[in-house]
Amino acid sequence: MSIRHGLLALLEHGPRYGSQLRTEFESRTGSTWPLNVGQVYTTLSRLERDGMVVQDGEDEAGHPLYAITDNGRVELRSWFENPVDRTSPARDELAIKLAMAVGAPGVDIRDVIQSQRRHTVKAMQDYTRLKAQALTAVEKNGARERDDIAWLLVLEQLIFQTEAEARWLDHCESRLIRLSSTAPAGPEPASPGAAGTGARAGAGAEGAARHRP
Repeated sequence: MSIRHGLLALLEHGPRYGSQLRTEFESRTGSTWPLNVGQVYTTLSRLERDGMVVQDGEDEAGHPLYAITDNGRVELRSWFENPVDRTSPARDELAIKLAMAVGAPGVDIRDVIQSQRRHTVKAMQDYTRLKAQALTAVEKNGARERDDIAWLLVLEQLIFQTEAEARWLDHCESRLIRLSSTAPAGPEPASPGAAGTGARAGAGAEGAARHRP
């Protein structure tokens, strides 16, 4: 998640102070990725260091205001115009968990999958309910309320994401079933008697070979 670019996008609408930026960021994304004020001010300090924002006085309550610079606008335009890089995907905890669960002592990976599937389906249902509320707000307010539209887009992305995760979990379970059904059975351990007979037979054959003309 690019907090850096999100703050620049909000500052393009005019000077803001830290708490205001946090509130607007969470309003735009429906608090899906909550921020704390410390995070906001740390990011603003880095943007100021990089010449992308400057302090621009204070508001009536004495809050320091930040404004975007020309360099910040160039950076923001580049962010909007270029695709999000997927060549180095972020770590996915669920994928790592399933990878580590394969063959882990005392862990039934199918139980892990089923537990996650229940959670994923519930999340999908929650997002779908919130989407219905967001649609109602958009229909009521029209295109005037951009926060409602932005929240709707975020919710739909979350729904698509959870749907894909549920399908992937189904695939993982099917894959494990297929692999377990085609795994070669190991050799059955020979009984002590059979082993002895085989050893004696082998010794006899070896002796016959030595005495063969």
